[in-house]
Amino acid sequence: GPDITVDIRSVNGRFLDLTLRLPDELRALEPALRESVTKLIRRGKVELRVTPAGNGESLQVAPNAETLSRLAHMESTVKSWLPQAAPMSVYETLQWCKGSSRQAADPDSVMRAAEQALAALLMAREREGARLATMLQDRLVQLRQLAAQAAPLLPVAVQRQRERFLERWTEALRQAPGASSISEEAAHERALAEAASHAIRIDVAEELTRLGSHVDEIERLLGKGGDWPARTIFSTWACASGRRPPAS
Repeated sequence: GPDITVDIRSVNGRFLDLTLRLPDELRALEPALRESVTKLIRRGKVELRVTPAGNGESLQVAPNAETLSRLAHMESTVKSWLPQAAPMSVYETLQWCKGSSRQAADPDSVMRAAEQALAALLMAREREGARLATMLQDRLVQLRQLAAQAAPLLPVAVQRQRERFLERWTEALRQAPGASSISEEAAHERALAEAASHAIRIDVAEELTRLGSHVDEIERLLGKGGDWPARTIFSTWACASGRRPPAS
């Protein structure tokens, strides 16, 4: 049988979106190819293309007499019903001869090539995933380091901001109309309440704690492996050619 080429391309995605590109003579293999892919791949935008060898070759074929006779009979039949139909061109004749002379690909060869291409695709995805996991682990280490550096600075930063707020509050209260009618004790209590509210707004300790939990969860998912829903988009490509094994 003729050589064939199976190409599989994959782009990351949340769900499996499989597209098969097959020549007409191999349409019957679509269910088997789809099953082979879905057994091994659960997610991603995947395209599988089967191309018979010589699909893009030139039209240097040698038309045989039987084919030419059949085409002449077909053309004569059409013109008997449609006298105004244009005659076949040399290009169209060669196209017909090429299609009739091309031997259909062996289904077993197609399936073997598809299995080889799938194996190559999975290996490429594993290598890409390992590189992404290493990159993410490095980013997680940096996040933990930054969070550890920020945590001791929080009390000092909050206290500094609290003092600045009290100073601005006191100054603004002195310059406000009717400030003399407010007792010093009431003004001080109000200032402390406002400063405490301001300190709560600028305190990011809770956010640092939440960040730590997110980092823990990402590390757990990285350690688990598999097709977890990462948001990073990447492409992989695999190709395999299928040939009949040599006759023994």
